[in-house]
Amino acid sequence: MLKKQLIILILLNSYLFSLEVDLLQNKLLNSSPYITSQCYTKTKDDKNLLHNPCYSCHSKNKEPNYTMGDDDLQEAYDFPGPALKNPWTNLFKDRTKEVSKISDKEILDYINKSNYIKNNKIILKEKLKNIPKNWDYNKNSKWDGYIPDCYFNFDNEGFDKNPNGEYTAWRSFAYRPFLGTFWPTNGSTDDVIIRLGKDFRVNENGKFDKEVYKLNLSIVESLIKQADVKIDATDENKYGFDMNQNGKLDIAEKIVFKWSQPKYDNETFKISGFSMTYVGKAKKLLEENKVMIAPGLYPIQTEFLHTVRYIGIDKDEKIVMTPRMKELRYGKKVRWHSYSELKNLGLSKLKGKNDNPDRLDQFLGDFEVGIYNALGWKYQGFIEDVEGELRPQSYEETLFCMGCHNNIGAIADSTFVFQRKLEGNSFQNGWYHWSQKGLEGITDRLLKNGDTEYVQYLKVNNAGDEFRQNKEIMEKFFVKGWEEDKENIQKDLDEKLENPHAYQKQYWKLKEKEIEKLKKDIAYLIMPTAKRALQLNKAYKVIVDEQSFSLGREAHVKPIINVHKQVSDGQETKLQKVLNE
Repeated sequence: MLKKQLIILILLNSYLFSLEVDLLQNKLLNSSPYITSQCYTKTKDDKNLLHNPCYSCHSKNKEPNYTMGDDDLQEAYDFPGPALKNPWTNLFKDRTKEVSKISDKEILDYINKSNYIKNNKIILKEKLKNIPKNWDYNKNSKWDGYIPDCYFNFDNEGFDKNPNGEYTAWRSFAYRPFLGTFWPTNGSTDDVIIRLGKDFRVNENGKFDKEVYKLNLSIVESLIKQADVKIDATDENKYGFDMNQNGKLDIAEKIVFKWSQPKYDNETFKISGFSMTYVGKAKKLLEENKVMIAPGLYPIQTEFLHTVRYIGIDKDEKIVMTPRMKELRYGKKVRWHSYSELKNLGLSKLKGKNDNPDRLDQFLGDFEVGIYNALGWKYQGFIEDVEGELRPQSYEETLFCMGCHNNIGAIADSTFVFQRKLEGNSFQNGWYHWSQKGLEGITDRLLKNGDTEYVQYLKVNNAGDEFRQNKEIMEKFFVKGWEEDKENIQKDLDEKLENPHAYQKQYWKLKEKEIEKLKKDIAYLIMPTAKRALQLNKAYKVIVDEQSFSLGREAHVKPIINVHKQVSDGQETKLQKVLNE
């Protein structure tokens, strides 16, 4: 009898713990935070002019990113039932009154004070040594998630060093910011830093080797871009890898991307015959099949840091990064998936959506250890508290990151930016932090269709941001008024065709001189004026004061009007697909 009661008690305790977890994690203000606010954008304006910012994320996938039919999302608002009503209510707030109370001096003093480093120590790292009770999700008196360890003290190769001059293994790189939201003129500055696992930083004897680490980073860059990557002149004999793929071991000045299917032995279950390999200890582990390699995929234990910051303004009114962070985001690859596994995961996602179209996506994890996507990565983050200090994001606030780092066409192995890294003749071959050199002088990327990437975005979106709120870009790059292809529209009407794209060829006319300047220098487009920067900073500070991140993080003063408050099931956007290649 006593044994039976004990079993019942254990089961009851287990049930109560599960109930507590459900209450903590699943009672959300926003039941679908992984569906971004930009996804509710109105694609047609009051003149029936179409705007397509959707293509930047929902684009044609590249193997092994098996997102099935993601580009179809350009054509319809395909949301589960609970997400049809727009939950991002901060979009519709008027912050004019609150912003007017914040002086220029007050906001400048605030953003220029670091909430990350103080007296050469990482504030958050010190705080996590004596973890606050409300941060200890599993009640074990220690922090089990990522502990910040990057000092943002970069050398002339982008490597971070701690106050003792030791490498932290984090390495910063420069890139062309992703379209729209991530342009400073639309709200924030940011940076991204990468770190490979320990086995990729050491030689065959297990000792840290900077040259080995640099080569492995370039090899990973080549695999992710699926393209050749320039390196310093390197003796291939030292590493036993024909990096330039010329059939002999000599001096290589680039990693040549040339991939052949490795051989699989059905008896030993071993993979061999790699046409590309890592170097150092990682090469040996690859040969032993203890680590894996494939185009488009990072090795296991790869980490990323992404800081989101206010828009800094120096004494010359030049836009710079601020010491203060809005967010510190962290991602780590914790599991390797083969191509076939990734394809099955993609098909499973598609089947689940077809079978249960109104079911919300579910993600395992919590705010302390991070939240896991289905592709082998975990993500977590820290965000400002009401005092401006960094705190762990809640489960709901972390889910905000999962919509982008999960199942969309634009990603490469769950990430956005490393494939956009600068190289070739760039400063320090692209290995630098924005605090060392800004975005000025970076050219727009040439596309296969002959256009350039940022120019195409302006043309296709007929605006400089998803919400069409950025008046600075409109006045700078667009001629007032719009034009339409009257001949083709009239032809459609004459033939009595119900053509949903009849107005697709209406467009705002771009200023050619301004576009030519943009092609030579992306900063000319993506940097705001000091006046706009101050307003955006103040608007975001209001959100910090409210701690209302779950209702939207967009920095705006006036309400955003070009978004739907609600959409119907399968509502068409009237857009034609644009393949972002």
